[in-house]
Amino acid sequence: MITAIVMISCEVDRIPEVAEAVADIPAVSEVYSVTGDTDLIAMVRVKAHEEFADVIADQLNKVEGIVGTSTHIAFRTYSSHDLEAAFSLGLEGD
Repeated sequence: MITAIVMISCEVDRIPEVAEAVADIPAVSEVYSVTGDTDLIAMVRVKAHEEFADVIADQLNKVEGIVGTSTHIAFRTYSSHDLEAAFSLGLEGD
């Protein structure tokens, strides 16, 4: 699984509607409303790198109310959730 973090700028009065429309795209796993220079952050997860064009360029960027995006492809994932899952499997060194 390959993950992209997509920073989304949108029309301010449409943030909730844009967030819901983006969340409805099947490859989007989460959408966060955030503070700062970006209005929303979407997590896009696909099996093959080539799928990003279909999801981001052909679907996400065409959501009404989006005025711009910036996409960052994740190289590695570091997560305490992964460690917690491993410990729950009994790998904690008995």
